[in-house]
Amino acid sequence: MTRVLVTNDDGIDSPGIVRLAAAAHDAGLTVVVAAPCAEASGSSASITAHEEDGRVYVAERKLPDLPGVEAYAVAAPPALITLIATRGAFGDAPDLVLSGINRGANTGHAILHSGTVGAALTAAANGRSALAVSLDVGLSPAGPPHWESPARFVADLIPVLCRADSPVVLNLNAPDVSADEVRGLRRAKLASFGMVQTQIEVDGGYVRTTVVDEPSLHEPGTDAALLAEGYATVSAVCPIFEVPEVDLDGVVEAVGQSRR
Repeated sequence: MTRVLVTNDDGIDSPGIVRLAAAAHDAGLTVVVAAPCAEASGSSASITAHEEDGRVYVAERKLPDLPGVEAYAVAAPPALITLIATRGAFGDAPDLVLSGINRGANTGHAILHSGTVGAALTAAANGRSALAVSLDVGLSPAGPPHWESPARFVADLIPVLCRADSPVVLNLNAPDVSADEVRGLRRAKLASFGMVQTQIEVDGGYVRTTVVDEPSLHEPGTDAALLAEGYATVSAVCPIFEVPEVDLDGVVEAVGQSRR
């Protein structure tokens, strides 16, 4: 049976991770949950952890409504949790990694900074396909998050991960509406920006940063635009890889000759 690690960057106590683990369990997967003991949003693929004598704190946890599912709170960001999971830190190494459900959309090139996506990319770099899942709660949510909206697509996307010949990362986002209000699932290219933009104010001695939603900047057909239109979006994201098209032969040869 396929074994899956479920992690996130919102922390072990986030209700989103429970909904994602439940979706994986209902899809017939063997689930182990391991997530940060505190929020680690924006940690990207960081593997910096709280250590004492080289040891990372790990504690068993019980998750609500998921009896029998192993769960661990770890004093580390999700990328490191994913890395050590592939080395057998939480029992047998997982076949797949699911990351989320994140409280907030992860769209556009800003996914570089996401701990949710960072965990998925780390999985791929270590030979496992992964799915990053996020819910667009926005900066001013109107009510409790609709975790069921992204969770409903998990079972449909898992076979894509299992069929892949090499590790692939899928990035899933859903609007924060009830499941029957989602207009459908669309494949989307990454926007140049994410759902929110970072603004800075520079003054003597400090830099102040704020985030704002800028729907006017949403490019048609991108994940940010389609999500704003009420669609769930999925994008296939490349893990770290070499770019052979860049011509480096000339400079390599020149440097090599200069050192002879």
